[in-house]
Amino acid sequence: MKQDATATHDFDAAIASSAGDGDTFTGQTHPAYANMVGPFGGVIAATLLNAVMKHPQRLGEPVSQTVHFAAPIADGGFSIRTRILRTNRSTQHWSVELVQDGDVAAFATTVTAVRRATWSALDAVFPDVPPAVSIDPAPHIPRAAWTGRYEMRFIDGAPGAPDTHSDTSQSRMWIRDTPARPLDYLSLAALCDAFYPRIFVRRPKWVPIGTVALTTFFHADAAQLAAQGSAPLLGVARAQRFGNGFFDQNAEMWSERGELLATSHQVVYFKE
Repeated sequence: MKQDATATHDFDAAIASSAGDGDTFTGQTHPAYANMVGPFGGVIAATLLNAVMKHPQRLGEPVSQTVHFAAPIADGGFSIRTRILRTNRSTQHWSVELVQDGDVAAFATTVTAVRRATWSALDAVFPDVPPAVSIDPAPHIPRAAWTGRYEMRFIDGAPGAPDTHSDTSQSRMWIRDTPARPLDYLSLAALCDAFYPRIFVRRPKWVPIGTVALTTFFHADAAQLAAQGSAPLLGVARAQRFGNGFFDQNAEMWSERGELLATSHQVVYFKE
């Protein structure tokens, strides 16, 4: 998919908001990131984070974000309310609410911080996988427009044919924005949710689902994200437990150089 290099990327248009009194913003859902019902959750997470990133009193870079999807988000306009809960020497805690028709439809808590050089180590292991260029991109799902905004190259764990069964919910894939866009915290927040729900891998049968809560931990600093550019990320996602109408979903996002850029955890509602 090509896009005029001078035009605003659809992702940036989708997460855009206009400032009000400094603590409030207004925005609009974007058809390019529509899901089967309402907008893609990852772009809502990025929209809420963008309000924090744009705030004149923000301290440091994102460290974590937890988004609660409290109600279906309708296509159309919304407002965002931000509030600094506490500012310490190097960390800052935020509350962010997305409001439609006077009610909170989604809300988030966000932590930003000034990162300092310290001892570091990595327990997670970068998977042994083939390069992205050796794998063909997967077709997008027409009923979910947002899937057409990502180039997904599945190593394993692509959603199967209806009524099939898999012994694992794990997926590994190379993924990036399409059209290409340099990685930043906002696009990384959305990419952490750009996995098909694990139930569609473990038991490929279309059922109503919806993310209830999504937590993302940003391990990379701004320099690491800038070095990534628009190269694909390796995403790994899996679930631990399905039952009683809910399942969990964990994800890792890696650079091609084996840097763990972010991890995420979410709980998803499903209906039989």
